[in-house]
Amino acid sequence: MTSKVGKPRYKRILLKLSGEAFVKKASFGIEPNVVEGIAREIKEVSDLGVEIALVVGGGNIFRGAREKWIDRATADYIGMLATVINSLVLQSALEKN
Repeated sequence: MTSKVGKPRYKRILLKLSGEAFVKKASFGIEPNVVEGIAREIKEVSDLGVEIALVVGGGNIFRGAREKWIDRATADYIGMLATVINSLVLQSALEKN
């Protein structure tokens, strides 16, 4: 694949994706089409020879919750699990590409 923009400016990049990047606006959960689109774009950059490090977040699900019904530590654990889930979803999409 040849680049439309020529030689990449950077050899390596760090891409941070919030878990919120995996959903459409005003939505909740993971939208497969959105994740697949992200994976395609990552592959395009990778095909240019750029090394990519990915950081995936949990989308702030319950993070920093001030709700009375959930303990702050529990909310943080939920956020960590959401990060793992989002990472696995993105990994699967990347492997398909």
